[in-house]
Amino acid sequence: MQTLLLVYLVSAFLPFIFAGKLKKAIPFFLAFVHFGAFAYFFSKIERIGNGDILRETIPWVPQLGINFDLVLNGLSIAFALLITGTGVLVFLYAHAYMKSYKNLGVFYFYLFLFSAAMLGLVLSGNLIQLFVFWELTSYLSFLLISFFHEKESARNAAFQSLYLTGFGGLVMVAGIILLGSVVGSYSVSDWVVNAEILRAHQFYLPGLMLIFVGVFTKSAQFPFHFWLPGAMQAPTPVSSYLHSATMVKAGIFMLALLSPILGGTSAWTYTLTLTGAITMFMGAYFAITQTDIKAILAYTTISSLGVLVLLLGIDTALSVKAAMLFLFVHAFYKAALFMIAGFIDKKTGTRDWRNLGGLARSMPITFVFAVLASLSMAGLPPMLGFLGKELIYEAKVQSPVIAPYVLVLGVAGNALMIAVALFFLFKVFLGKAKNQVQIKVKTDWAYIIGPGILALLSLFFGLFPAFLGETIVEPALISILKRDYNVELKLWHGFNTVFFLSLFTVFLGFILFYVAYTRDSVLVKWRAFNQRIFSVRFVDVFNNLLKGFLSFSKRKTELVQHGYHRFYILTIFLVASIFLWYQVYVTIGWNLDNVFTLRPFYVSGLVLVIIISTIFSMVSKSRIATIITMGVAGYGIALLFMYYSAIDLAITQIIVETLILVMFVLILQRLPLFARLSSKTTRLRDLFIALSFGSAMTVLALKSINVNFNHPISDFMIENSYTKAYGQNVVNVILVDFRALDTLGEVTVLVVAALGVFVLLKTKKT
Repeated sequence: MQTLLLVYLVSAFLPFIFAGKLKKAIPFFLAFVHFGAFAYFFSKIERIGNGDILRETIPWVPQLGINFDLVLNGLSIAFALLITGTGVLVFLYAHAYMKSYKNLGVFYFYLFLFSAAMLGLVLSGNLIQLFVFWELTSYLSFLLISFFHEKESARNAAFQSLYLTGFGGLVMVAGIILLGSVVGSYSVSDWVVNAEILRAHQFYLPGLMLIFVGVFTKSAQFPFHFWLPGAMQAPTPVSSYLHSATMVKAGIFMLALLSPILGGTSAWTYTLTLTGAITMFMGAYFAITQTDIKAILAYTTISSLGVLVLLLGIDTALSVKAAMLFLFVHAFYKAALFMIAGFIDKKTGTRDWRNLGGLARSMPITFVFAVLASLSMAGLPPMLGFLGKELIYEAKVQSPVIAPYVLVLGVAGNALMIAVALFFLFKVFLGKAKNQVQIKVKTDWAYIIGPGILALLSLFFGLFPAFLGETIVEPALISILKRDYNVELKLWHGFNTVFFLSLFTVFLGFILFYVAYTRDSVLVKWRAFNQRIFSVRFVDVFNNLLKGFLSFSKRKTELVQHGYHRFYILTIFLVASIFLWYQVYVTIGWNLDNVFTLRPFYVSGLVLVIIISTIFSMVSKSRIATIITMGVAGYGIALLFMYYSAIDLAITQIIVETLILVMFVLILQRLPLFARLSSKTTRLRDLFIALSFGSAMTVLALKSINVNFNHPISDFMIENSYTKAYGQNVVNVILVDFRALDTLGEVTVLVVAALGVFVLLKTKKT
């Protein structure tokens, strides 16, 4: 698995390496890499089905007990097959869809690197490692949504996506750290072992809610759902891959991963069930009033993600089984429909169903695949979606406590989904053409092979579901439930409550479709009703909050970052002196055993000269005199260093002082005369701050003399200077070995300062 991720990482850079005619082969090669990965995971199905768990571990941050863990079990292999299998078809589709655009190397790099990040996420056995991949998918999604960055709408949608999902990821990692402190580990296996301790701990509820924020933002749950329709500004291959089959499923994977650890409580059940049910109904409700095909599919994606969250919230064996099956149901039909939408857009120049119709005659093969995918979305036989809907109803019927409420929203949401699916087929393919559709170019097989395979898979697994249930769904279910469970999938379950619920849903869906299709005024009034009732849009709330935050930041910046460097320094000195004097007051019990003496007289005299020079520099009105007296003070300090045998400090002080004197003389002579001198009040203020800080530092220095450490750091330097750094001069060894990075930073500062002085000297007068 490590090698596989490395291959993905290296392959992502191939678009920048291939040149000329080889560029056309890039999507095929990347699709082949996906196919190789799919074959690798497919070859492990039997082992995983027998209960084996494949692990690979690399030490990462051993001081914190964090390893780079890769785990392949029933849950991760289901997602890995979905990522790699869909990836093959998406890259083949992208070859046709993207060939007329520029910067294809960048596009394929982002998209393939996203595949690697998503694989790393689902294979992670460590939650800190999972978070790293989690955030990487958010950033790559941002880059892909903003691929058409010349459009303001694409830039805004990309920022909105990044802000929400990135923010959610940071909140989630706070919850991970909080709960990890209880276990003392971030390994998923350690969390599983200590699941009961976690659920009983006081940090459980806040940690769980923080993780939920990350999950809800990533998987577009209410009230964070509004970023997903905006993300449709991305190229269609991105929509079919990230925003239907993979990235938005990261939150679902997180819930499934943590279900045996944090599930089973009322907080888990009610929060997820309520959020999922609202999201499920809301997505389907708003889907039918959209006019853009991709917008319709985006809202139905929100509804489907709500179904998955709802099922994992119910947290029974039957509901988890339904969730794992619906994971594939949704990926198959939604990725296919997104590809079909992109194909229609390319060939007709529009995605607005009001300008489409009668495409079945122009695109008969595409129409067949659209019918199969739409039937699966509607949950009608003999498609896999029918099995998924039946299992979902069965799970909802048997859900504890909240079954009536969930069923009402579930039936309404599914009826709307049926109406949307039929509306899409009739308005786009079977209705009368509003405008004459002209096929601009010859049909490319790469446009239809992806949706074709996905639609046929939905049909095949609908008719023969045993393979999918026994080889993929069952191991995933066992991995989540942590116990054996036999999965049996079949198309017909007989006449029962679920069947009649499904029949009622189909009837209701057909009624809604008939009314909306035969009377255009219904949808017009429906949209007007929504605008009145839902006058406050979440997108507007987000934008207003962002504008308010920026306005607040601007006011704060104008107050704090005002540009007056003198005030910056005064603030630093004042705050530091307050804290220093407070510390002195707290530790006032210390005894000062220092003996004060004026001998030797030349040292006392030197100190007196330094003091007089400092005072003179404060009152002098001459620039040259001020610079000279400051130099006298600096050279005097260098002489003090020499007296106390700090030769290296003395040399450094002399060099720096000389450089400063030269710089001051050269720079100040080029500046205009002072417009006005400081007022008396300003000088008194500066004197007070200077005395406060200077006296505090003096007292602190005197007290520090009496502090005796058990093991002075100087002992370590002396003992290890020659044996480890091979240097007899301890000071030099400290500078170039023990604190080499600090010295490098100081040298860098001096170089930058020297370059600045050079530029100033070379600048011509204007």
